[in-house]
Amino acid sequence: MRARSDTLAGVEDAQQVEDEVGVGPHPQPWPDDPRLDPELLAHGDRRNVVDAYRYWSVEAIVADLDTRRHGFHVAVENWKHDLNIGTVVRTANAFLAAEVHIVGNRRWNRRGAMVTDRYQHVRHHPTVDDLVAWAAAEDLPLVGIDNLPGSVPLETAELPRRCVLVLGQEGPGLSPAMHEACGLVCSIAMFGSTRSVNASVAAAVAMHTWVRRHALGLPS
Repeated sequence: MRARSDTLAGVEDAQQVEDEVGVGPHPQPWPDDPRLDPELLAHGDRRNVVDAYRYWSVEAIVADLDTRRHGFHVAVENWKHDLNIGTVVRTANAFLAAEVHIVGNRRWNRRGAMVTDRYQHVRHHPTVDDLVAWAAAEDLPLVGIDNLPGSVPLETAELPRRCVLVLGQEGPGLSPAMHEACGLVCSIAMFGSTRSVNASVAAAVAMHTWVRRHALGLPS
């Protein structure tokens, strides 16, 4: 029994190492690259980043992302501390959004972001009017994502190359003020019994639709 217990423990330890994300300490001598973080080189890099960014400092990663961010922004209304916002931020990082805009309450649940907010620019707007004024100054049209009367199918809509994709609060969707501010509102096709998906899923669908058309050049 003792031998079997030790064997099982060894297998579990090996599996844990195999399943561990990232890389261990970098072999000496270290590369002469100012983008690399000495702490990560010494202790390993277990962050959820692509392999090309292994051992890079957060500042170096953000600077590199800033050279190639896409032309779309994402805005989310946050009047009741929407728990989906962290996931929206993580997805925005994955699809390389220019910025995420939190409209309403400044505080938001960061748990779903899985620390990707370190790499993603996040801007706060206390009111809808503040977002509208900022977008107008930047010449960025607001595109609402909600299944509302008069909305056009996202699957066939002509999304602008530069725009703000706007999500409403989980549950009620776009507020009346935000709905009115959007020059275009797009709906996501539904085929089951539910009339909508949650805000984080809708955001992911909208961002991927933008990426298909403008980053990958794929047809609708």
